[in-house]
Amino acid sequence: MNNWTPTRRIFLKNAALGSVLLSKPEWIGPVRPAVEKGKRVGIIGLDTSHSTAFTKVLNAAEANPDYKGYQVVAAYPYGSKDIESSTKRIPGYVDEVKKLNVKIVDSIADLLKKVDVVLLETNDGRLHREQALQVLKAGKRVFIDKPMAASLADVVAIFDASRQYGIPVFSASSLRYITGVEAINKSQVLGADTFSPAVLEKTHPDLFWYGIHGVETLFTVMGTGCREVVRVHTPDTDVVIGTWNDGRIGTFRGTRTGKHDYGGTVYTQTANVRLGPYNGYEPLLKQIISYFETGKVPVTPDETIEIFAFMEAADESKRRGGAVVSLESVLKKVKQ
Repeated sequence: MNNWTPTRRIFLKNAALGSVLLSKPEWIGPVRPAVEKGKRVGIIGLDTSHSTAFTKVLNAAEANPDYKGYQVVAAYPYGSKDIESSTKRIPGYVDEVKKLNVKIVDSIADLLKKVDVVLLETNDGRLHREQALQVLKAGKRVFIDKPMAASLADVVAIFDASRQYGIPVFSASSLRYITGVEAINKSQVLGADTFSPAVLEKTHPDLFWYGIHGVETLFTVMGTGCREVVRVHTPDTDVVIGTWNDGRIGTFRGTRTGKHDYGGTVYTQTANVRLGPYNGYEPLLKQIISYFETGKVPVTPDETIEIFAFMEAADESKRRGGAVVSLESVLKKVKQ
């Protein structure tokens, strides 16, 4: 006997004919048990491929035990309303998640009534502060996808709210888990060069939109402690050179032409390690589920704030024609 379940038969009843089958049964795969309370996941923002990728993994008929029974049960689609590359995706992604038994809701307030934890996925970082605040006020854990916000000030404000409501939050790019990172002894890292696409979006600071992927890879291997940056900018390329407090140098190269790719080189006391290829979303998703289970964040607020200060200082360096800009100066401006 199989465990496949018929979902619908259409019959016509007639006094003379009796019941006549008008259509063949439709079949679906094995049906998973109802989602255990505490493991109901809600999504805010169906304008990014991350939303559907995470849902397909968590709602699979035979999901990996690493995901501990968490499933996406509801989603609020919005989401950017004025970034065309994002808004045009929403109708198609709504259809995709509906097929995975996800209920579409009309508001974040409605979503929060139906779920235990939240994936804040909208591509539009300008919305994240206001959206995250609603989740934190409801006392629910939330992972905030990249970019955490569209300004350094909003990043700091989200972490302030996290402390205020006693709900740890974290944000990360999936490039934090690029192939090769796991083998590096970070205490031996002498420096690093990383690269990623750095496509620009007029509604966001230059590197916040896409360059953040390569910047986060840089901080993953270098750690915190960057003192100052210098940025070289052309229409096709950005190079940001960071100097750490201990004298180490880390560079990020952001590209807007050529092959769309991610990677880098890490220089250690014993070897030069190549990073790449990209590992997909699942290594990050496993960290998210662990956070939902334990409340322990794999990336500290201090590191995330420094990543955004690095990118803000890089923008300031560009505005000043490639001048050296300290991270302390941009953080001081935010605090004031």
